[in-house]
Amino acid sequence: MAKRQDTKKFFENLSGAGKSIGVLTSGGDAQGMNAAVRAVVRMGIYVGAKVYFVHEGYQGMVDGGDNIEEASWESVSSMLQVGGTVIGSARCKEFRSHEGRLKAAHHLVQRDITNLCVIGGDGSLTGANLFREEWSGLLEELVQQGLIDEKAAQNNSELHIVGMVGSIDNDFCGTDMTIGTDSALHRIIEVVDAIMTTAQSHQRTFVLEVMGRHCGYLALVSALACGADWVLIPEMPPEDGWEEQMCQKLSESRSRGSRLNIIIVAEGAIDRQGKAITVNNVKDNRADKKRLNIIIVAEGAIDSHNKPITTDHIKELVVSCLGFDTRVTILGHVQRGGTPSAFDRILASRMGVEAVLALLEASASTPACVVSLCGNQAVRLPLMECVQMTQDVQKAMDEKNFEEAVRLRGRSFENNLNTYKLLSYRKADSELPNSSFNVAVLNVGAPAAGMNAAVRSAVRVGITEGHKMFAVNDGFEGFYKGQIKEIKWGDVGGWTGQGGSILGTKRTLPAKHLDKIAEQIRIHNINALLVIGGFEAFECLLQLYEARTSHEDFCIPMCVLPATISNNVPGTDLSIGADTSLNAIVETCDRIKQSASGTKRRVFIIETMGGYCGYLASVGGLAAGADAVYIYEEPFDIRDLQSNVEHLTEKMKTGIQRGLVLRNENSNENFTTDFIYQLYSEEGKGVFDCRKNVLGHMQQGGAPSPFDRNFGTKIAAKAIQWISRKLKESYKEGKVFANTEDTACLLGMRRRAMVFQPVVQLKDQTDFVHRIPKEQWWLKLRPLMKILAKYKTSYDVSDSGQLEHVTRVRPKKVD
Repeated sequence: MAKRQDTKKFFENLSGAGKSIGVLTSGGDAQGMNAAVRAVVRMGIYVGAKVYFVHEGYQGMVDGGDNIEEASWESVSSMLQVGGTVIGSARCKEFRSHEGRLKAAHHLVQRDITNLCVIGGDGSLTGANLFREEWSGLLEELVQQGLIDEKAAQNNSELHIVGMVGSIDNDFCGTDMTIGTDSALHRIIEVVDAIMTTAQSHQRTFVLEVMGRHCGYLALVSALACGADWVLIPEMPPEDGWEEQMCQKLSESRSRGSRLNIIIVAEGAIDRQGKAITVNNVKDNRADKKRLNIIIVAEGAIDSHNKPITTDHIKELVVSCLGFDTRVTILGHVQRGGTPSAFDRILASRMGVEAVLALLEASASTPACVVSLCGNQAVRLPLMECVQMTQDVQKAMDEKNFEEAVRLRGRSFENNLNTYKLLSYRKADSELPNSSFNVAVLNVGAPAAGMNAAVRSAVRVGITEGHKMFAVNDGFEGFYKGQIKEIKWGDVGGWTGQGGSILGTKRTLPAKHLDKIAEQIRIHNINALLVIGGFEAFECLLQLYEARTSHEDFCIPMCVLPATISNNVPGTDLSIGADTSLNAIVETCDRIKQSASGTKRRVFIIETMGGYCGYLASVGGLAAGADAVYIYEEPFDIRDLQSNVEHLTEKMKTGIQRGLVLRNENSNENFTTDFIYQLYSEEGKGVFDCRKNVLGHMQQGGAPSPFDRNFGTKIAAKAIQWISRKLKESYKEGKVFANTEDTACLLGMRRRAMVFQPVVQLKDQTDFVHRIPKEQWWLKLRPLMKILAKYKTSYDVSDSGQLEHVTRVRPKKVD
């Protein structure tokens, strides 16, 4: 209790009373900007500050007048699910001049705005920093011109700047993800998936145009997410002779029976000589009876003579060189449009709240900072350090120092690129190392979107490492029945976009079948095990580890990858499948809220899955803008329910006449969804009416999101590399023998890094009765959700971001 009091005291010290915050969006729009604006406004009002919209970016600041408008709680309602930026964005040449900045300063001082939250790209943030550096001089000029008096200048003597990066290109150094990137990937993958289904019916080539002029992130991650055969990005120009290599690869994939080739080209892609890439040298491979090629080209591509390469030009080249029936699809601003994904809403909401905290803590000596994401943690970095590193990337590329450019892009980009390289090219059998090890892969527990992407990655990386890979059908039930067979490179083609579990998955635990499982390990000479699944997968590995004393066959390297929509596995912040499920929940809640808005005075009670784990309900509630969320981990009673009803009753008196309440399926044995529905219906009689909706298994189904495809792909590749190391370490006298704790691990995301943790050490961190970890990071997001829903609550700021410095030279990775 003492800790909570200290936290409350600390939070009260960050009061915004008497302060004014201006929030603007600048540069290109990005999905999720509105969620960030909403979070800044509501957190600012919550701490007692005045918050102002600055419409039309810096142009609105220069023009003043109605462009600078005080925001209310209600004015950001219904913004969460809207793409683009509701408060507008514009390019402003005038702000680049001293006179323009002087006008902007005058308009801010008139409203005592000395705290600015800027959501935009590096150009917008650089402009904000220059504005801050000139601030005192601008105030002096305003005093000299008689536009403000000395008192106004004194009261507004310091300007504080905090930035959030909104950019679909993810081209800003210092953060793993920028606001809008995940949503843009959703748009691209939706299009690629749709084209793949129609293209299976025709022998056609599709030419797609994709954004990404200066950064290859979208192209690279799209390539991972759809299992592309080839990707061309500015940061990794192909070696000379790449045309022949690519054609050879397409030919080989066709000869193995593949019905699909995908080539993704970022608009800024160049070769080693700095010349833009064309498809002039692509040769005809129709003899292999391949039914489909997809070529993705960015809008600004140019040839070696600086002439633009249009989609029509690409089409002509493909028709003349390959003779294929060719179609053109231009994505264009579709990538910027649409509703923001769950990831972008949560990221923007967390960053918006963090930005307000950073502004409240800022002093004259604090540099302008940018709120960034590192792994799963919010951090604050000096704005100009990030801008400088972003500029250094372009400088390195101009100097053809591409390895340095990739390093400067950051850990996330580098990991994506390394994973793509691992999966990109199937070497001839004669070129593969011969490890003589057999590695088995299986799925355990309920199906989760992204499992198939993880299996595909594991199989292909394992083959690249020289191992013989075995697939086990139907989990450990199939294992003890001998449903084990070798799986080849081509067997997993096209798996990344498939939902569910192609291998089949069961909840059966191995404890009752240890003898039979050990026998199958001997029969197939299995030397290592990769288990992909949820809480049951963790339990399975624990049982096999503990059975090592009685069964020497289990003394092999074993790794579990968390894959469950519930996100209830100990040892990891995130699980494969949870992001897809969140998007399903948020999409449904958006439609329900729209229905409620049309009807007025209506409250929806939604039941989500998750067992006893409230992750889906809580984080889904944050992303969907819920008014209340009931979970097992945070006990509630009838007084809490009554308080929530009263809160909604007051809300109905405002202009926001709708409500959304989420309940985790096992949140309370007695306060069931039906009970809560009936209670709300009775207590709200005459004020609002209620509807209920049980989402059910729709949360498990559907195609995996780009995040889950990439998370599954990267985590499986890392696991197989770990298995390879452990196999070499434990191979003695012609036999694999691994009986130490660190040879039976779970690979999970912990705050900033991927960590291998012995499953036996995770026992103490686990509530086995309720199948949840004893400590769950996302519980710290609960007060944030309540604040944004206008509840008074204590907010733990002890875990908020602290100002750090950009790391340029990272230490070597240690498992």
